[in-house]
Amino acid sequence: MNANIQLQKRFFGAKERTILASGELTASLFRFDTGIEAVRLQNGRGHLVVLPYMGQMIWDAVMDGVDLTMKNMFPEPRAAATIVETYGCFAFHSGLLRNGCPSPEDTHPLHGEIPCAAMDTAELVIGEDTAGPFMALTGSREYAMGFGSRYLARPLVRLRPGSTLFDIEMTVANLAGEPMELMYMCHMNFAYTEGATIHQPARFTPEDTVTRTAVPGHVVASREYLEFISALAADPSRMKTLSETARYNPEQVCYVKNLRTDGQGRTHLMLRRAEGDGFYTAYAPAQFPHTVRWVLCNPDQQVAAFALPSTCEPEGYLAEKAKGHVRLIPAKGQASFTVTAGYVDAARAGEVADLIASLT
Repeated sequence: MNANIQLQKRFFGAKERTILASGELTASLFRFDTGIEAVRLQNGRGHLVVLPYMGQMIWDAVMDGVDLTMKNMFPEPRAAATIVETYGCFAFHSGLLRNGCPSPEDTHPLHGEIPCAAMDTAELVIGEDTAGPFMALTGSREYAMGFGSRYLARPLVRLRPGSTLFDIEMTVANLAGEPMELMYMCHMNFAYTEGATIHQPARFTPEDTVTRTAVPGHVVASREYLEFISALAADPSRMKTLSETARYNPEQVCYVKNLRTDGQGRTHLMLRRAEGDGFYTAYAPAQFPHTVRWVLCNPDQQVAAFALPSTCEPEGYLAEKAKGHVRLIPAKGQASFTVTAGYVDAARAGEVADLIASLT
């Protein structure tokens, strides 16, 4: 049985206060100095800071004292219409009608309309399911455009007691009487850590780990950069261990193909840190047929987004449409997506490494 608390903006103040508690699970509300409302979901292992009215992005994630979030130039979230105006979060929903880096011919913003969208509702949920007790933040956003699309987006973030992992979900209901185009990515910006090793149930070959050699408009490419991505395309195993920090400025992007799955149809990937612990994610390729890897390391931003599950590649609407990667949701139909992400300590990281190896 679940119990819900409908949130209102007047509940949020400068002083953080607990509004819900159940065992070791708590939810507290506060407002950043920039005016952005925030919910801290916490258990005995760590916390998540989620922005309930701003796309329900996860601004901050800390587990067992380890900061999971990319290094960035934004100490606090800022009011923004597009994600690049406040690019400092751990995770955001990317899409939904359009996604990725627009080409000069595209008309959509980087990563679409949902990342910073003003949510219509926000609510806390406390309950129990087949996996046990949980606390979650969810909400809704109805998008409607005259002579265009109409949909209802319902994101959710779920945290359980004693766990350093959490669930990120998105359900999109097409409210229109015509099919709706969908381009969705769960964009998780894990911290870059020197010497970390990527574990994936796919080979580090040009066939399974495909380097992006097309240069998007926001990247200034030198001759050396172009030569390196050409070499990386021939031998992507050079990215298995993050040991060439200077090579990730500008960014490196690749597409991971042919990911193996477990008996439940989920794939597992991990970025194992030199300390022995790691960052982890799992999801079903049946929901997310594409996996993108994005690594960037410059003086202002450092990120190792080692697995971005997506319904398409991030090259913008026109390119993805031409590839046949733009999904259609039938009239009055819906699509749902679930990702498990978070942190694993050294002991659990060893178990995850063995699991991934068994899938290959």
